Amino acid sequence: MAELRQEVDPDEAGLDGKALDRLDREVADQVDRGRLPGFLVAVSRGGRVAHLTTYGRRDVAAGLPVETDTLWRIYSMTKPVTAVAVLLLAEEGGLSLDDPLDRYVPAFAEPVVYESGSGTDMCTRPAAGPILIRHLLTHTAGLTFGFYHRHPVDALYRASGLTYSVPPGADLAETVEVYARRPLQFEPGTQWNYSVASNVLGRVIEVVSGQPLDTFFAERILRPLGMTDTGFRIEPEQADRLAELYGETDEGGIEPVPGLPVRGRPRFLSGSGGLVSSAYDFHRFMELLRRGGELDGVRLLSADSVALMTRNQLPGGAVLRTFGAPVHQEPGNDGLGFGFNVSVVTDPSRTLAPSSPGTYGWTGAATTAFWVDPAHELTVQFMTQVRPKTLKIFPELRRLVHEALVD
Repeated sequence: MAELRQEVDPDEAGLDGKALDRLDREVADQVDRGRLPGFLVAVSRGGRVAHLTTYGRRDVAAGLPVETDTLWRIYSMTKPVTAVAVLLLAEEGGLSLDDPLDRYVPAFAEPVVYESGSGTDMCTRPAAGPILIRHLLTHTAGLTFGFYHRHPVDALYRASGLTYSVPPGADLAETVEVYARRPLQFEPGTQWNYSVASNVLGRVIEVVSGQPLDTFFAERILRPLGMTDTGFRIEPEQADRLAELYGETDEGGIEPVPGLPVRGRPRFLSGSGGLVSSAYDFHRFMELLRRGGELDGVRLLSADSVALMTRNQLPGGAVLRTFGAPVHQEPGNDGLGFGFNVSVVTDPSRTLAPSSPGTYGWTGAATTAFWVDPAHELTVQFMTQVRPKTLKIFPELRRLVHEALVD
């Protein structure tokens, strides 16, 4: 086990320590008001940690503090790990981003698209073309989530036991088969909708590699990077370090909520949101991306693949506001890269912090967030365990970090 530690003073890294203190106070106020249990925030520049703060509790009832070695359910920060795995296989020739999905998951052959109606009266039509691996990486495949309650296809997901993305007791292969039997919301590649696509990619990784997703992640990504605290399960000796998961109450407070099972190997290995990690481990993953696919002599991806991850992939350079009608919009997410990306296309009217070419990260609704800005040699991570508070807090943290830049 390794812990993240502050390595330099902010001023040595070209950062304003007083501005970073303001950042801490902003988030600490949320804890003091009972809206967060606790948090960890880390800011690095040039690969060295220049600001590291822990505050509050990882388990409120037990009175256990957030510490630098706390383990967090990172939920959607799993997606970029899945994207790296797909690109790794693409570099090796195991697949192409323009391959049809049904080559690996035959159940997705001959997809149908929603046309009208709902329930048993729903009308569909054959899709004009196949779902491509590229569509899954960019959430343009026509898939959805059951918890949106915004579209008749969402209702079909819920009726199939997919309210929380996985039917009770199903494994990844079984779950993806259920997805394949549902209509698409739109023609593949024509709109954007944040969805279960990364779970489907997890199954593609299994088929191409011939390994379970957790084995592939461990052997090809996590161990080579020294991410020894990251995986789909925690060992007994790690259990007391795991942060409790909370949800928001109607009154604005927090209460414990169940999370994906991690005390033992889960039957369902979610490429969308299944990993547990530590601040130290995810710092190493961020540094891999910031350095163009190589870390400490270990190269996982070519610089070209990392550049591809951080490039707007929407047709014609579109931004989300003009590409379909996204249900799940985050402030500052104006372009889309592989694995879901933050603000690769800057729209000053919406972006809360300016972005640079190569910026990559996640400002998701579930618990944790990260941001890589190679142009400023910055990496930022924010760990808490309240859903969906991170979505509301992290854009402001990005703005405050930019304010802290001295040079």
